[in-house]
Amino acid sequence: MQIEKLRGEGLDTFFKGILALENLEECYAFFDDVCTVNEIQSMSQRFQVARMLHEGKTYNVIEAETGASTATISRVKRSLNYGNDMYEVVFDRMKDK
Repeated sequence: MQIEKLRGEGLDTFFKGILALENLEECYAFFDDVCTVNEIQSMSQRFQVARMLHEGKTYNVIEAETGASTATISRVKRSLNYGNDMYEVVFDRMKDK
């Protein structure tokens, strides 16, 4: 499992910091401080691609609507199919709210 390679005290602290954010505005401000605009846009794009794949959209539709390359779409699809199933968890939780 890839996630084991990531584990460490520094990353634990970082993720706990993210979990301490209380609302959307705090998320915007925090990620603006931590990431470049391109990094934020890349993460957002991958999340949009995952959502659209989850909804059964085709590569062509996803590419047209998000501007993501087919390579990016393929990587996200691989995460959906063989990853830790966390996109599913997040999508389910978002649906419940």
